Amino acid sequence: MNKKIINTDRAPAAIGAYSQAIKINNTVYLSGQIPLDPVTKALVSDDFVEQGHRVFANLAAVASASDGSLNDAVKLTVYVTDLANFPLLNEVMAEYLKQPFPARATVQVSALPMGALVEIDAVLCLS
Repeated sequence: MNKKIINTDRAPAAIGAYSQAIKINNTVYLSGQIPLDPVTKALVSDDFVEQGHRVFANLAAVASASDGSLNDAVKLTVYVTDLANFPLLNEVMAEYLKQPFPARATVQVSALPMGALVEIDAVLCLS
């Protein structure tokens, strides 16, 4: 097994005991990203759409650091604090991913770190 820790300063540093991503052979497991600006370490906004864009930008940065892209995503897990934002999530997601879209689960949770409205983790399969 070829295991590599993935880190980039183009996405927020981990705020706990975890890595931004782990690459094992051609599979990359991206930790959940919340809408933190990687420079200021603060939430980008209170707006769901702006938060969604920052989450995908953070995921894209970690994917790039693993020699992949969001187009290599095969599975996403999305955590939202309000499922009423589901249509907005779909709109934002469509700006970052191409068909065929990855498999996805979306779960409403009572709270996310730092008061975020959305968090997304991903699994990539690199060719």
